[in-house]
Amino acid sequence: MFTRILPVLLLCGSIALAADNSSPNSPAPSGPASEASIKQLLELAQAHKLIDSVMNQMDNLMQQSIAQATKGQKIPPKVQKDIDQRHAEMIAMMKELLDWSKLEPMYVRVYQKTFSQQEVDGMIAFYKTPAGQAVIGKMPAVMQNTIEEMQQLMGPVMQKMQQMQQDVVAEMKTEGKNKDG
Repeated sequence: MFTRILPVLLLCGSIALAADNSSPNSPAPSGPASEASIKQLLELAQAHKLIDSVMNQMDNLMQQSIAQATKGQKIPPKVQKDIDQRHAEMIAMMKELLDWSKLEPMYVRVYQKTFSQQEVDGMIAFYKTPAGQAVIGKMPAVMQNTIEEMQQLMGPVMQKMQQMQQDVVAEMKTEGKNKDG
């Protein structure tokens, strides 16, 4: 799950870096960004599509988890129906949670707390350029490549964590037997 959310955070970071055009000679940042300019920025950056992408990734992750849990076994129809119903319920909950009409006001608040009007204007100007449009167009590929790289990095760490967990469980069982005996 973490590796699915990480690219979203990376995108937010790239937006912030694109906005950081200040230098020692730059004028002081302007006041808080207006709601209209933030909405324009979110539209230019296609933030709603990013949310849709996260939703699709989460659905794929759930389907992969189900496939891994069943490991190709024949599932009785009653159990399959239950699995399908729970999957549908989880997707419905996620769609409600990630509904853009609910998220947009949150994004506006966060951006207003974080960025000045000058910074938002800089991001808008950047996203209107060919380079900005390239960032927007190629960010899904960056996210997918980042996910793949992170999964490779996290694999050995996850194995070590699982081994540590198993070691702790084994120690607890041994300790419990020593107290009983």
